[in-house]
Amino acid sequence: MEKNIKEKPILSCIIIFSICGLARLMEYYMIRTDETILSENFLHKVFGVIVLAIVLKSLRHNWQSIGFVKDELVSGVAKGLMLGSCCFIVAYAIECLILYHVNQNVSLAFYISGFSLSGETVKHTGVLFLLLCIVFNVINVWMEEGIFRGLFMKILDEKLSFACATLLIAFLFGIWHWVMPLRDYTEGNTSLAELLVMGVGYIVLAGVMSIKWSVLYKITGTLWMGLGDHLFNNVVVTNLLHVVSNHEADSLQIVRIMIGQILSFTVVMLCYRKAAKRAKQA
Repeated sequence: MEKNIKEKPILSCIIIFSICGLARLMEYYMIRTDETILSENFLHKVFGVIVLAIVLKSLRHNWQSIGFVKDELVSGVAKGLMLGSCCFIVAYAIECLILYHVNQNVSLAFYISGFSLSGETVKHTGVLFLLLCIVFNVINVWMEEGIFRGLFMKILDEKLSFACATLLIAFLFGIWHWVMPLRDYTEGNTSLAELLVMGVGYIVLAGVMSIKWSVLYKITGTLWMGLGDHLFNNVVVTNLLHVVSNHEADSLQIVRIMIGQILSFTVVMLCYRKAAKRAKQA
């Protein structure tokens, strides 16, 4: 396996992506863990972590070699959380101002969206659900950062430039997120036009986030800062802190996410450009 991966890095990444993607499709369409009281499709992420561990062993690499550097865990994750929180404070403020201007009322609500056993959407506020949300999303970001930014970048590094590898990984990461609008379409909840619009939107937005996290990996030499920023987006922005106006929650969530991600992407790219200039002068 080691020889094949090194000789055919792009094909190897696509095969690993396909194996994990098949597990993702099975959970979204068959197991449907997100429609249980657990409210999260996390089993395929656990499977992905196992796949990652197997590939690392076959390549005779360890977790540290793909960016999980122990000594920088706390500081790296803290910096990522700070990056996410600073950018999304601005995004939440803009969203609230827009909604207040339109509806003359807006408020923030702290809860976890989920499903009851009857299948209806509910709001979870208990500590247990908060802990489950954090644990499931830690598994989520560990798997996605480990495979997409860590493993794939390691495999592609010898054959492709950083820019080409980053773009390929961004494309795969965008396709990875297309399963959500695809399920809505195949189950009759959206039209083909909506699928195409949402699909392109998911690919572009996820791709931009992937580029940002790849660049953070390049700047810092570890996955922790990107993982912290990724975790903030998934836990706080998507699952916990909601904007309510006219008794409707998160009507402009996509606007919030786009503003926050564009801001953080801009900050990261400016830092990368500054670091590149310093490297040339040294």
